[in-house]
Amino acid sequence: MEERIYVPSHVAIVMDGNGRWASKRYMPRIAGHKQGVDTLGRIVSACPSRGISVLTVFAFSSENWNRPVEEVSGLMDIVVLALSREVPKLQREGVRLRFVGARDNLSVRIRTGLEEAEFATVTNSVLTLNVCFNYGGRWDITSAAARLAAAGTPITEHSLSAAMAMGHCADPDLLIRTGNEKRLSNFLLWQAAYSELYFSELLWPDFDEQALDAALLEYATRERRFGKTSDQLVVPANLHA
Repeated sequence: MEERIYVPSHVAIVMDGNGRWASKRYMPRIAGHKQGVDTLGRIVSACPSRGISVLTVFAFSSENWNRPVEEVSGLMDIVVLALSREVPKLQREGVRLRFVGARDNLSVRIRTGLEEAEFATVTNSVLTLNVCFNYGGRWDITSAAARLAAAGTPITEHSLSAAMAMGHCADPDLLIRTGNEKRLSNFLLWQAAYSELYFSELLWPDFDEQALDAALLEYATRERRFGKTSDQLVVPANLHA
């Protein structure tokens, strides 16, 4: 009888280590971010064949504006170039692109690029790619609570979850962080309450399909109890033969 392997339907990734990857090679930090875009493209392509239907990545946090001006400017340029280069590829692969985060302080050029990319891929259904851009977990929670309060809607766990920026999809089953750092860094603070955490020593540009598979194999060994005891668990519907 073939062994069944537990597969997370929603994987979230903190793509950490681009700058360190470049510095180790005596390259400018921005070169690491460019390499990181290529890595993301490979991981996106690998997800559907592994049974992953939602991938959420932390691309730019609300705190990243505090980085050197030249690095932030370079990151914005990479976003524009990546959109023009990657969206046709995502379209061919059936990937729906959604940007999650505040947009009011982004330039018109960036906002327009995000909106056009979302519109171009809106009918795709093979994989949903959530790109958290200018995002912070605390911003997400407080913004959702403020909207509910302004509308006079009672704030409950259900209403708050639905009002948040990731309300369109289920919470992540597995959260991966690369770069050998072991913290959430204000990423999906509400949604990751019961996510399995996996920390990789690899810097993000070095994270490949084999590294993804290692994380998935580790996930398959975890027992997700959600507050219950082991004896109470039922076989989850999300199985991959």
